[in-house]
Amino acid sequence: MSIEFVFRLIGAVVFTILGVYLGNDLGHMANTNPATNVLSVELYSIIFGLLGALSGLILTPFLTTRPINALRKWIMRISAQRLIASLIGLVVGLIIAALLAFPISLLPDPFGSVLPFIGVVIFSYIGVAVLTMRQADVLSFTSSFSHPQSAATEASGGASAWSNTRTLLLDTSVIIDGRISDIARTGFLPGTVVIPRFVLNELQYIADSADSLRRQRGRRGMEVLSQLQKDPTIPVRLSDIDVEGVREVDDKLVILARQMRCPILTNDYNLNRIAELQGVTVLNVNELANAVKSVLLPGETLNIHVIQEGKETDQGVGYMDDGTMVVIENGRDYINKEIDVTVTKVLQTAAGRMIFARPEGD
Repeated sequence: MSIEFVFRLIGAVVFTILGVYLGNDLGHMANTNPATNVLSVELYSIIFGLLGALSGLILTPFLTTRPINALRKWIMRISAQRLIASLIGLVVGLIIAALLAFPISLLPDPFGSVLPFIGVVIFSYIGVAVLTMRQADVLSFTSSFSHPQSAATEASGGASAWSNTRTLLLDTSVIIDGRISDIARTGFLPGTVVIPRFVLNELQYIADSADSLRRQRGRRGMEVLSQLQKDPTIPVRLSDIDVEGVREVDDKLVILARQMRCPILTNDYNLNRIAELQGVTVLNVNELANAVKSVLLPGETLNIHVIQEGKETDQGVGYMDDGTMVVIENGRDYINKEIDVTVTKVLQTAAGRMIFARPEGD
């Protein structure tokens, strides 16, 4: 039995009682000077009681559960940072309005009775609007009282103060990828890592998939999340904030990132493009991996282990320590051997960096 059905029953009973009382009063009024076709008082009570019961069944949800659910969904769409700033602004506005209420009430009527109420509305709105626009500054100011050391760091322009106010949204793909744990542990991602509940639900759905490969990827993502939460140096927060009316996880992430004004951490190419088109900052793990790979110039020499044949004739293929592919001309004869090669060309592709080389001395 749902809570809405219970409220419908309660509303039907209440409206029935009100209808009976109203019908009884109208029946007595109609029978003061009875005509030939006037209904009796009992019929008035029964008819209005039935109408009250029907009205209670229909209208009660719109007066009770529906407004509460709408308010709950609206609050869930607002970030905790914005909600706290709004409440602080409301309190500040009410305090200012209360301080000004007494002198304003001394004005002659009607100003003395109307202006205090108008002042409450105006100052409450101004307080909420101003502190919402400056929510990051407000929260950093309030946190300085509980963390004096971080406040001193902020005053000196330290990076930890910036990291306390930075928020990063995690996508499902980057959690499954697994590299996020190592990247966050190195300290290159300062800030609080926020994982929305709908991302966690998608990860659980993948972990419960009938496909063995998807199931393994989902379980690896669960293990990565567990590692992130156990590491005390990485602030991880699960958030119940949601986006109503949107089903796709990627669309929810983009909308949520715009509302919270924070970047999305992902390695999904499609999500990267969609987010950039809508003005959302994206931190792509693949781009980071390509950026930190070794930079080689034509003519440089390196030692490489040839492991397989290439696509073209007489080519050999090896890999550097960072995973960069090295295609070696005339390298097929050196398979399963380590040789010194000279770089001839460096090619940057969408999949990453590719290096062409030839055995030294050729």
